[in-house]
Parts: sequence; C-alpha cells; structure tokens
Amino acid sequence: CGFTPSPVAHHLVPGLPDTPACQLRCGWRVGGWLLSLVRGLLPCLPPGARTAEGPIMVVAGPLAVSLLLPSLTLLVFHLSSSQDVSSEPSSEQQLCALSEHPTVAFEDLQPWVSNFTYPGAWDFSQIALDPSRNQLIVGARNYLFRLSLANVSLLQATEWASSEDTRRSCQSKGKTEEECQNYVRVLIVAGRKVFMCGTNAFSPVCTSRQVGNLSRMIEKINGVARCPYDPRHNSTAVISSQGELYAATVIDFSGRDPAIYRSLGSGPPLRTAQYNSKWLNEPNFVAAYDIGLFAYFFLRENAVEHDCGRTVYSRVARVCKNDVGGRFLLEDTWTTFMKARLNCSRPGEVPFYYNELQSAFHLPEQDLIYGVFTTNVNSVAASAVCAFNLSAISQAFSGPFRYQENPRAAWLPIANPIPNFQCGTLPETGPNENLTERSLQDAQRLFLMSEAVQPVTPEPCVTQDSVRFSHLVVDLVQAKDTLYHVLYIGTESGTILKALSTASRSLHGCYLEELHVLPPGRSEPLRSLRILHSARALFVGLSDGVLRVPLERCAAYRSQGACLGARDPYCGWDGKQQRCSTLEDSSNMSLWIQNITACPVRNVTRDGGFGPWSPWQPCEHLDGDNSGSCLCRARSCDSPRPRCGGLDCLGPAIHIANCSRNGAWTPWSSWALCSTSCGIGFQVRQRSCSNPAPRHGGRICVGKSREEREGVPLPRLTFCNENTPCPLPIFWASWGSWSKCSSNCGGGVQSRRRACENGNSCLGCGVEFKTCNPEGCPEVRRNTPWTPWLPVNVTQGGARQEQRFRFTCRAPLADPHGLQFGRRRTETRTCPADGSGACDTDALVGDLLRSGSTSPHMVSGGWAAWGPWSSCSRDCELGFRVRKRTCTNPEPRNGGLPCVGDAAEYQDCNPQACPVRGAWSCWTSWSPCSASCGGGHYQRTRSCTSPAPSPGEDICLGLHTEEALCATQACPEGWSPWSEWSACTEDGAQSRSRHCEELLPGPSPCAGNSSQSRPCPYSEIPVILPASSMEEATSCAGKRNRPYLMLRPDSFHILLQTARLCWGPHCFEMGSISSTWWPRASPAFWALGS
Repeated sequence: CGFTPSPVAHHLVPGLPDTPACQLRCGWRVGGWLLSLVRGLLPCLPPGARTAEGPIMVVAGPLAVSLLLPSLTLLVFHLSSSQDVSSEPSSEQQLCALSEHPTVAFEDLQPWVSNFTYPGAWDFSQIALDPSRNQLIVGARNYLFRLSLANVSLLQATEWASSEDTRRSCQSKGKTEEECQNYVRVLIVAGRKVFMCGTNAFSPVCTSRQVGNLSRMIEKINGVARCPYDPRHNSTAVISSQGELYAATVIDFSGRDPAIYRSLGSGPPLRTAQYNSKWLNEPNFVAAYDIGLFAYFFLRENAVEHDCGRTVYSRVARVCKNDVGGRFLLEDTWTTFMKARLNCSRPGEVPFYYNELQSAFHLPEQDLIYGVFTTNVNSVAASAVCAFNLSAISQAFSGPFRYQENPRAAWLPIANPIPNFQCGTLPETGPNENLTERSLQDAQRLFLMSEAVQPVTPEPCVTQDSVRFSHLVVDLVQAKDTLYHVLYIGTESGTILKALSTASRSLHGCYLEELHVLPPGRSEPLRSLRILHSARALFVGLSDGVLRVPLERCAAYRSQGACLGARDPYCGWDGKQQRCSTLEDSSNMSLWIQNITACPVRNVTRDGGFGPWSPWQPCEHLDGDNSGSCLCRARSCDSPRPRCGGLDCLGPAIHIANCSRNGAWTPWSSWALCSTSCGIGFQVRQRSCSNPAPRHGGRICVGKSREEREGVPLPRLTFCNENTPCPLPIFWASWGSWSKCSSNCGGGVQSRRRACENGNSCLGCGVEFKTCNPEGCPEVRRNTPWTPWLPVNVTQGGARQEQRFRFTCRAPLADPHGLQFGRRRTETRTCPADGSGACDTDALVGDLLRSGSTSPHMVSGGWAAWGPWSSCSRDCELGFRVRKRTCTNPEPRNGGLPCVGDAAEYQDCNPQACPVRGAWSCWTSWSPCSASCGGGHYQRTRSCTSPAPSPGEDICLGLHTEEALCATQACPEGWSPWSEWSACTEDGAQSRSRHCEELLPGPSPCAGNSSQSRPCPYSEIPVILPASSMEEATSCAGKRNRPYLMLRPDSFHILLQTARLCWGPHCFEMGSISSTWWPRASPAFWALGS
C-alpha cells in the first residue's frame, strides 16, 4: 500500500491509458485484491475492449480468472456496492495493522548529512575513496574534484572538458550537445596516481594524474577498449596488484562490439572473442574484482541458451590473470574465459527469478559477493539481494560446461576437462597446459558453465516488491553478541534502504530504516554509492552533487525505548551514561544493552493536518435583524487525514473576513459641565457611530453626533452660571521696547519692562535684560609728560649720566577721553652752591664730584652662593632634589636691577629600580592521599613568586607546604605496619614499605599497595636576612658581607630543627629550635626568628 502500481495494470491488460483513474489500491486478501484490481481497471479499459466479446485474462497472485465482460461488469457492480458499504472500516483496520519499516524524512536527516555541489557540474557518478590521504576523488561531467572525507568540503576542482573541435566533430556525427561532453566512466586510485577515463565527446581518452594534485597530468593514452563511447553504456574496470587494467566495455562507436579487455602492465593485451554472441551477448557490465589468481566480472546479458523467447540472465565471468592468449588459435584472445549464471530466486515448485543484476559488492573479510537483482524491465517491479560464496562460484566453474553443437542443436552439458582449473599453478599442470591445440579448441567452444552459482541461502537475503534496487554496499557490524551484515541499498526513486542480512528467521529480510536523501517531490536514481568502513560513512553520488551520510545516528534516539526499538546493530543503550551510543563509545560493555530480536516497526499513527485554504468566495451572514455580505474560505483536514488513532486537526476550518456591517449610534453621553465657571455658558453631550462601526461598505449613521444646550430645563429657562459674574482678569501687559545699550562696544546691557494689569499678582518678572554690543572697543593710547633728568651713573672722573622717562598708557575704550592721568606730584631738592649750574645732556659734572659730597646711586643685585642639595623626593625609580640661592650679594637698592637667573635648581636622583619584596603564590590543589589506610596525608604547596623577591630583599614569611591527615582508618587485616620513611635519594624522593603477613595459599587477602613514595619535605634552603635586621660588617679588604642562616631539616616528622649561622665563608652551629615553643613554620620563618 502507499504506491501506485500502474505498471501492474499495464502488464495485466495491455493498451491501458496512463491516466490517474488507473490508480489501484492494495491491502485486501488475494480475492479482495483481485476484485479491487478488476474494479479499478474498468474505467481504464479502452472503449473497444469494454464491449468486446472476447475474454480478458486477469492474473493476481496464484489465481487466474477468465471473465466475459458482461459478467465482469455485473459481478463488479454487485461486489462494489457491498464493499463500499461495509469494507471501509475493515480496510482502515487492516491499514493500521500493517507493519511498515521506519523511514527517516529528508528534514530529519539533514542535520547529519554533508553536501557538496559545484556550479555547472553534473553526473557525479564516479567516486574513488583515498582514506590514506583523507580524501575522495569524484568524477563528474567535465570536472574532477578532490573532497575531504570528513565533510565532503572542496579541496581541489579541475576542469576536464572536451575540446571545441572534438565536440563539433561529435555533433556532426548526429549526437546531441548533451551527449558530446566528457563523462568520467573510469576512476581508480592506484598508489600515488589516479587513473581515469572519460567519454570525451565519443572520443574516449584516459589519463594518469597525481593523486594529490589533479591538475598535474602524468600520462595521457587512448581510451578505446578502456572506456565506452556513449555515457549511457554500462562499463566497469579494475587495476590488478600487478598494475594491469581489466576493463569491460564496448569498444566501438556504435556499441556493437563488447569486450573484456586487458591492457597496460607487463602481460600482452587480450580480449574476448569479437562479434561472437555466445561469449558476450549485449552485456551490461556491473562490477569487476581482482581476487586471487582470477579477475572476476559481474554482468547481465541476453541469455543465448534460453530457447523460448528472449530473456536476460545475470552472470559471473572470470579470466586468469596469467593468461597470455593462444597461438594461431585464439591469438590475442582469452584462453581462460568462463562464465556462469547467478541464481537469485524465490524457491518453490515454480521458482520466481530475479534475473537482472544491478549492482555487486565484494566483502573480502567473508569471501562473499553480495548482488542486487531485479525483475526484467517489462515485468512487475520487484527486487532482491542475494549473497554468493567464492567457494560456490569456484564450484560452478569446476562443474560441467554447457555446449551447443550447432545453431539448431540443443544446449547440452559436457564434462569439464579440467575440473579444478587454477590457471596452471597446480603441480600436475604446467603453466602452458592450456596452450595445447586441444585445450585451445576447448577454450574456443567451452566457456558457458552448465550449473548456476547458488546463493548462500535458498531465500534471498532481502526482497521488495514494486521497488527496483540500483546500488548496494555492505558493512560488517560487531554487535554485543554477534556479527551482523548491514546492507545499504539504493533505489531508483533515490532512497537508501538499511537492511539486515542474517540467518535468523525472526530477522530475515529486516528493513531497519529507509533514508530519504532527496527533498520531497524529487525522485531520481542514485548515480553511485560507496562506503568507508573506517569512517562509518556512506558517500552518495547524485546528478547534482555528493552527499556524506553517517552509517549510524545513535545520538538521535533520546530514550531507552527508542534506542532499543530501532533494532540497530550499531546502537545500544548505555545504562551508566543513560544515552544511546555505539559499542565503541560505551563506558561499560556489561551495562550496554541491545535488543535485536525482531524487525523494527514504524508507528503508523498519524495526526491530521489541514490542507490549503480554498479561494475566497462571497457569503452572507445574519446578525439579528441585520444581514450583510462577507468573504469566506475553508480548508479540510486531509493533508493528511488522521489515521490509526491520530489527533484531529487543531484550528478553525472556516475563515470569515471583510463582512459588511451598517453603523449604529451609541447612547448619548451625560451632559458635560458648563463651558465656563462664570458668566453665561453652555453644555454639550455626544454620541458616536460605533455601535457597531460601519465596515466593508456598510451604511453610516444618520443624525447628529453632538448636541448643545444653553439653559437648564427648569420651570424658567436660564443659562448655566448666569448669575455668577466673572472677576476682572489679572494679566501682564505687552512688553515695552528695549532700552539703549549701556555701552557702544565691549559688551553692554539692554532692558525692557511690562506692567501687571488689574492688580499686582501677576506671575513672573516685570523687567527683562539682555546683552548687547559684544564686539571689542578700539585701543586708546596717551603718553605722560617727560620726567626731570635723573642721574643714573657717575664716573670716578666726575662725569655722570642722567635719564628721564615718560610712559604710554593704553586701553580698549569706547570714549578716548576715558583714559585720564592722575595729578602730577613734584619733589624738589637743593644742590650745594659750589655745584655747577645747568647740566648739559651727556656732559661730565666734575664740580659735583670735586665738592666731596656723595649722592646716592643705584645698586644692582647679585646672587649669593648655592645652598646644599635637598634629599631625594623618592628612594627609587627616579626622584628629584633641589638647591636654592638668594639675591643678597648684594641686594638691589635705589632702583638697581634684580638678579638675573633662576633662584632654584633641580636635579634627577635615585634612578635605580625599587626593590621587590616577595609575596606568596596561590596554594596548589591538595595532592592525593599518601596512603590508602593506616594514616596518610594530603599535601599542598605554594612558592614565593608573586612576585619573587629582589636579591637581598625580604623573602615571604609563612609556610610554603601544608599537610592534612587522611585515610586514618586501620589497614585491612594481613598488612604489617608501615616502615619508617627512607632517607632522601638523589632525585629528592622518600619511600616506605609493608608486607603481607598472611601466608595462606590462594589469592592474597591483602588489598592495596605494598610500597609508597613521596617527594622529600624540604631540602637545605639558604635564607638571606635583610640588612635592616643585622648590621653590615666590613672585612679587611673593605668588602661588605651579609650574614645569612642555613636551615637543615633532619627529618620531616621531628620536633627539633638545627640551624647554623653563616658569615661570608664561615659557618657555625646555632643549636636547635623546638617546635613546642616555636610555631611550625617554613625555614625562612625560623631563620628570621633566630
């Protein structure tokens, strides 16, 4: 169920039209299915066939019913009516009772899948794995790619397209532009090279390239007989361990000459017999493998031995790798070519054969060949997977041949002249045994084996009706209790089936899940399918890209029930970690649970889902007395319908919108307060057209939305607040004009005023100011009058100099007259009579000097000596000091000039770095307990490194090691007490031991370790005392020494510590310090205490 087997109907009744009416349903028993089939075929029959008198044969399973059309019509009508009434519930029940395998939707698979696409690249049909370099090589149309194994990300892209001349030549031969491209059809990684062949627009070509750089071509050779001309022709190739290429393809333009061809390597080129349909008859090559002494080829071809009509058989062919061809007879032709039929069928009195091999996979660990087989193309679609042992293949090739004497004779069995042929490697046969004339004649006529190769089990490993398989890979999975073969099968619709191949009856043909690697609505066959066991990954080639799909998704199962219900050999429930994991990731194998006892079943319960909305349509609605038009749309709960107890759709099924509605008034509001608090006013009441509001074309309300009244409905009509006189308003009058600016320049002030009308209680200020004329005033200058001449310098010869002064006053003023001088003051002095009279400018006055009288003169100042330097402002890291001087040598007098220069001088000092005092780092974590019983200790340490002290500075005070007791419980019986800790070894460690005193035979009753070790608690540590705690001493040589203490712990557990005092090279004992009166501390603490 769930599919439309239209090919079935067309196969049973030829000439049916391909219409949707010809869709069939399944799910009834054979009889019911037959009747449903007949009923479904009635509308599909051609008009002539419906009225024909001849019988129609309808075959359904083991039944064959021959019905005349009139009887058929009557019978179907009668049963159809009854089935329509009563069979629907039973059909639903049968549908819910179906056991279907689980499926993984495209959306659910996407988080696990890596995808690669490339613009302009198509047909990703060739994939070669190169795990040693963590890459895969991909061949597409006109392109080569190197991708990462981890996520198929692009490592390198190289274009390999046909030349323009080659494409034009191809199209001139009648081929389309699509066909005249370069399709990669051979891609093999061989050591450090990758060998590839392409159709090259119907001109095959092969190249060898560097596996790490596809752009670098090593060799280019002709591709004929190594690659097909037409990309639609199936071909296969393999490179042997000796470097020989075995290719199976067609070797001419028209595709009429198929061959299995050996080239390259050291052996001579060989091929199958040309134009001999008994050797190869229109074959489709599937796979080739290099196994032991032989090269095996798997193919399907038209069965030449089939006497009745035309059918296709699947074959396995082999040739010896050491074959050198014949002499005169079968020259350049295989002399060891043999082929046998592969039997994959359902057993029974009349076996049902799956004749067409589609894919093969070699499992070398088990010497197995798995094959995918389908029915013939013109038959009902069905597929199967069969497994073949290499021993079964060898047995078939050791059996009799089948031979036809002439075209009119029958094919008869004939004894095998060499029943256990091993390519001439057995002692009784030489290497050239098959080159005799007799053997060459036998090789020319005896190549088809009489017996078919039988599968491992009579029943196919997996079967599936109505589906065609296309690709197959196999993985070996070690589960908790057994080894499973997990099959990954590609289908023509683009899904991947994950199935089990096992001998268990309960698990036979189990499908674990079906992976939908293509998005919904897209269906196409897979182009290639490869598996990498070490990475547990599938690599899927599509028409437009490459996918990487993991083999297991255990993390997707969140509960134990889901994990075990998946029946996946990769996955199990980890009881300790409480998660679904692989066996390799489990924390404890004994707690890892699997339950692979039955096939997984998909939950067929389906919740309902709404389909799309219908288009909007007009509809009517009634609302009391009103009616109007609306827009309506509906949807059905049929995408999908609820099934097997599923929930119904949630949400509305009908959507109504844009309904028209006439407007209506709301009730009048109450009358509002009077519009004024004094004098004559009025009142207002309102209503709105919103009860309801008009919508989508409805009528608006008719009438007023506002009413006013000027009086109150009293016996006498009065206005509101009519008798309340209004007081005079108090308010500010308008502002007056601005006054004149108080200054013409340099910034002034203007003001304006306003008055308070009808009172003096107005809020705010009555005066307002603002600045004005902010631009600067022009500068005004005036000179003072000259002063009298004044002596300034007198020489010993009696000459003198005099000076006079005047001053210039200037200021920015708006009015030039604003710059005024004060009243001049005059002082008069009288000179002796013997002095000279008027003094000329710049003349000497000798009389004044000769008179013996001295006049006061100016004295300029002079600097005194510098004072001492002050102390430095900082003790380290660059400070400064200062010294000063005074202008007192002499002081300036009588208008003398002051001293010139600085009165203070500064200098840098103490540039050295500041000393660093030590500080402790953080404590380390506690160490493990030193003993498991009998008393041990934890230990943690810290160091004086945050920061470390400078040389000669104080070190950190306090303990650098702390201990705590642990494992104080008594040791189990049997152990002797621990010995004392040994002396420290050269690598700074101590040890102690104990022995088991129980001498009973059998396993030792003593649990735990017999010895322990630990680092020594302390080593001899020199402690430098700071200079502040001890005076410095000077030796004879004048060098300064600093005393220090050396502490030496005698034992970690003793209570006394000895110390000695060292002064330079001399040391003497200091006695001991008892920890009973001195707290236990680090040696540095004791040193300072001493």
